Amino acid sequence: MVKIGMVQMGSVESKGANVKKALDYAKEAVKDGADLLVFNELFTTQYFAATEDPKFFDLAEQEDGPTVRAFVEFSKQYGVGVVVTFFEEDKKVRGVYYDTSAFIKGGEYLGKYRKIHIPQVPGYYEKFYFKPGMGYPVFDFGDYKVGGVICYDRHFPEGVRALTLKGADIVVIPTTTNFYPETWELELRGHSAFNTLFVVGVNRTEETFQGKTIHYFGKSLISGPSGEIIKEMGEEEGYTVVEIDVDKIRERRKKAPFLRDRRPEAYGDISSVYIEKI
Repeated sequence: MVKIGMVQMGSVESKGANVKKALDYAKEAVKDGADLLVFNELFTTQYFAATEDPKFFDLAEQEDGPTVRAFVEFSKQYGVGVVVTFFEEDKKVRGVYYDTSAFIKGGEYLGKYRKIHIPQVPGYYEKFYFKPGMGYPVFDFGDYKVGGVICYDRHFPEGVRALTLKGADIVVIPTTTNFYPETWELELRGHSAFNTLFVVGVNRTEETFQGKTIHYFGKSLISGPSGEIIKEMGEEEGYTVVEIDVDKIRERRKKAPFLRDRRPEAYGDISSVYIEKI
């Protein structure tokens, strides 16, 4: 059994205030028994990619910067797992930036995932800021394995399938969106059902940026290996803790052997070949 804490919030201009608020929610979630904490995408800042402005590059940190260090320390103090999405500046190549999730367990920084699919549509000018990442790592959290994609990645099936084939039990999807609300539940449940695992989607809530209130709709949710919604939050900022049973994955795969019956050799497209080689 794993208790997952989802924290969804809107952010303010002060990074320090956002980190403090997130940690306060995390402490409450731990009191409620959370083993694994997942926050919405880029929660330490307002969603700056709503516009294009070079000044926002100053918000970026390296992977050993203050934000990751703060959550490593929190993870160590409370003995929990944490997934934190932050604006990363490449440590080796200065001036190259990514939208990155850090995976942390018991005070140990396990590694990171860099967002692969980068949107460039009104209100989401991410190609101005982020270089696409590459690869779908899966991290061992002891009794279960966790992988992740980020926000816009959820519109593409290959990433979650790749994580599934690499052994993930839980796929986390930190998100900032007010686009395509009609597909939010549908896509997350579809990823769960097709891959027979747990998906945790955590979305930003309403915030005011540059004098304009932007309604990101929250509704963070956990879906299970049959595609069922286990828990969905409302649109207000806050947290919730949900217990899941990872043994349900094995039980579902006995009844629904979708992975066993895959025929990648018959599909013939490049993405299928790529996934099979991972």
